Amino acid sequence: MDTIEILVDETLAKQRIDKRLLETTGFSRTRFQQLVDEGLVLVNDEPVKSNYKLRLNDLVTIEVPEAEEYNLEPVEMDLDIVYEDADIIVINKPRGLIVHPTPTTKEATLVNGVLYHCRDLSGINGVLRPGVVHRIDKDTTGLIIMAKNDEAHQFLAAQLADKTMNRKYYALVNGVIQHDNGTIDAPIGRDPNDRQKMAVTDKNSKEAITRFKVIKRYRKHTLIECSLLTGRTHQIRVHMEYIGYPVVNDPKYAPKRSRGNGQLLHAHQLNFIHPRTRQQMVLECPLPADFQEYLDQLDKQEARL
Repeated sequence: MDTIEILVDETLAKQRIDKRLLETTGFSRTRFQQLVDEGLVLVNDEPVKSNYKLRLNDLVTIEVPEAEEYNLEPVEMDLDIVYEDADIIVINKPRGLIVHPTPTTKEATLVNGVLYHCRDLSGINGVLRPGVVHRIDKDTTGLIIMAKNDEAHQFLAAQLADKTMNRKYYALVNGVIQHDNGTIDAPIGRDPNDRQKMAVTDKNSKEAITRFKVIKRYRKHTLIECSLLTGRTHQIRVHMEYIGYPVVNDPKYAPKRSRGNGQLLHAHQLNFIHPRTRQQMVLECPLPADFQEYLDQLDKQEARL
């Protein structure tokens, strides 16, 4: 790993770290933000956000991982394609499938499968994440949209940024939520006690807002629909655990006694403007079989009471 050290002088002081150091280091805005998100941009040995204002004599340290060559191979895969045209492809992702590879990923990902199917995706997110506009977790099922060209990618990414792309999820949570709807507005960042998890925290975190409404109450569970106003890693899972109603079978955030083989969380609806036609599109997909079977079992249990 290479390390860049910069001592802030009068020419750099009082300016935002991202704007000023982009000129100094030559990084692209996306690359610099990635380094910030990974906690690799430090000021006086403490990670900072991209809007940090530099002060005279601050010591800025940027840790740059060595670039790794990576050839992304198309892999034949049975994709559940909900919609496709020349600009976008929307897929109902199954449980257990990672959206895109990382330098350490050894298994085939959704991106590998989509590349085999359509041979070309937008290049905005680089070699490891072509076409990826947004992500859902490995064990979360449901709709994900990918862009086939840069123009479509930019248009869709803008909708995510200004919160006009609406993503709705069904989640089965532990416990009975008494109020019919609610909004969770709590910042999310890396869990300081476990780097493999996220947490509600005010340290090195980002705004995170989730809205939910109750669909059905069971004796010990609640089926809810969640809408994301932001897109943080594990957002729904972290927020529901934070308010005391963790997602059923969540391997990271549910109590140990109720953990299973994958959280019962399903992205069932995407609502967005098409990048070429500018028409509103609403796409939906049903619950996966294991999620539906779990609900059916709860219904049978309730009927026997």
